Amino acid sequence: MAPQHRAPRSPRPQREISAWRPPVPGVVEVFHAHYTEYAYPMHVHDAWTLLIVDDGAVRYDLARHEHGTPHDTVSLLPPHVPHNGSPVTEHGFRKRVLYLDLSRLDESFIGPAVDAPDLVDPVLRRRVGQLHSALAHPGDELEAESRLTLVGERLRGHLRPRLPGEPRPDRTLAGRLRELLDARLVEGVSLEEAARLLQAHPAHLVRAFSAAFGIAPHQYLMSRRVEHARRLLLDGRPPGEVAPATGFFDQSHLTRHFRKLVGVPPGRYARAGLGAA
Repeated sequence: MAPQHRAPRSPRPQREISAWRPPVPGVVEVFHAHYTEYAYPMHVHDAWTLLIVDDGAVRYDLARHEHGTPHDTVSLLPPHVPHNGSPVTEHGFRKRVLYLDLSRLDESFIGPAVDAPDLVDPVLRRRVGQLHSALAHPGDELEAESRLTLVGERLRGHLRPRLPGEPRPDRTLAGRLRELLDARLVEGVSLEEAARLLQAHPAHLVRAFSAAFGIAPHQYLMSRRVEHARRLLLDGRPPGEVAPATGFFDQSHLTRHFRKLVGVPPGRYARAGLGAA
């Protein structure tokens, strides 16, 4: 009996997704996906869709006009406006999406976003990627809020350019924020709370602090916490105890930032200190 030859099976469409809702004001949902042969039908959201594509490209229709997502493009799709989406090639696309409520961009920006939803801005693209990284780690809410504020400010700059004569952040405001961060080193403070306490817009806070001290507020707070952790580790306290004592979410949170700033994990640092003693 002759062997039967079967036609090779075509690869199954890939649909890999992850989604979560971080504790950051203004972020409704974070959504990551890898699709090969899936096409979105026309649909709407009640939130802003901030989209970056890491691999491949997406073609979509918005307000009866075709758009796409080439390299370094950030796409901002407004709420309540129908759109679809499909892969440009057979390899599909890998995307990261933030759904933002109207507290970050109000309805007055919907019209400009419909006219120009695709923003070719490598700086904005990098900042959105950094924001996704911050949102993926519990305990980095201040960093996520700071990065989201800068992203929102840059989006508004594209949709509504800055008018001459608008007030700029000042050094006094930066100093007051630094005093607040120092006072709340362990318990922390959200950007929204800091803005309320200092009676300033969140974007003004971040800009003023970064311009005055050459470092973003979340970077300053984390470096101060790591500095505090170093002292406690050299006093002989274990990393698992040092983490909550210095404001970190848990030991892995401490380890990630400690390694970034010191070059070694906290346990190794502590052992080095004991050896020197």
